[in-house]
Amino acid sequence: MSSEHPALVATPGQTIGPFFGYALPVAGGEELVPASHPGAVRLRGTVYDGQGDPVPDALLEIWQADADGRAASAEGSLRRDPFEFTGFGRTPVDPGGRYTFTTVVPGPTRPGGAPFVAMTVFARGLLDRLLTRVYLPVDEAALAADPFLAGVPADRRHTLVATRDAHGFVFDVRLQGPDETVFLHHGSPA
Repeated sequence: MSSEHPALVATPGQTIGPFFGYALPVAGGEELVPASHPGAVRLRGTVYDGQGDPVPDALLEIWQADADGRAASAEGSLRRDPFEFTGFGRTPVDPGGRYTFTTVVPGPTRPGGAPFVAMTVFARGLLDRLLTRVYLPVDEAALAADPFLAGVPADRRHTLVATRDAHGFVFDVRLQGPDETVFLHHGSPA
């Protein structure tokens, strides 16, 4: 490079910062089905940091199969209508780190598998998203026999299984520390 052109400086691979709550959400992104849907359930929880404090600026995305275990194939994953279940949702957490999705209990996507929701976490300080699964305790035998879940060390499996409440399921995300959520590697190593 000539002296009149300064050297280019390397920059991070992705922009990080507390902007997820206003840059990426879409209206109705947390409602995969309306609350009036006959099979509607709530999936809710809180995102915690390594100190156990709520993360006020995270954004969560979920993908899931429909109640029959079929992956959605409709184009336009944010489109919501009463005829096409798209299986995709996106929502920011509130200032207390809490989130809520209104969805249906997915069916198992393969024989012998337990129903789960795929979840992605975007949050401050992360250079890349975190991927995890939320297993729903609707069939204890399927949970015990699920091949993927069986591959997770026994003392860590509970971090992937939601608990029931009066309105559906609760799944807290712990980014670090005791009971850190199991996060998954996806794709080829960098």
